[in-house]
Amino acid sequence: MTCPFPARLALSLLLGAGTFAAFAQQRPAPAVSTPLTEVPVNVREQPLSSGRVTHAVQVRTEPGQAPVTIRSIQPDTVAGNYRIDFTALDLDADGFISRAEAQANPVLADEFNALDTARRGKLSREQLAGWLKP
Repeated sequence: MTCPFPARLALSLLLGAGTFAAFAQQRPAPAVSTPLTEVPVNVREQPLSSGRVTHAVQVRTEPGQAPVTIRSIQPDTVAGNYRIDFTALDLDADGFISRAEAQANPVLADEFNALDTARRGKLSREQLAGWLKP
């Protein structure tokens, strides 16, 4: 089925000629970035030489501007300043913390997918090294 009006004319009639012209010529404002002057406390620092680069993209810049590359890096370790009681979370005492059991600890629940590298839906003591209470 074909439309009796060309799409541009139909859109122009719907929006009004002035609105369509403004809509057609709108461009997003250029992004502006500034360096961090103070590093937020929740930012984890890791040297670029550490970890595995999982993706990199070169951002187009104006001639004469410095090149910008954005990289995502999988860290060498996910050990953090988190402390959990494995035994208390392992409700069924099977030696693993399931996704359902992890819900009792919001931080662990948020990090579950990153820690479950084998994609088994459960975490072992070894996978939680650095998280366990001494």
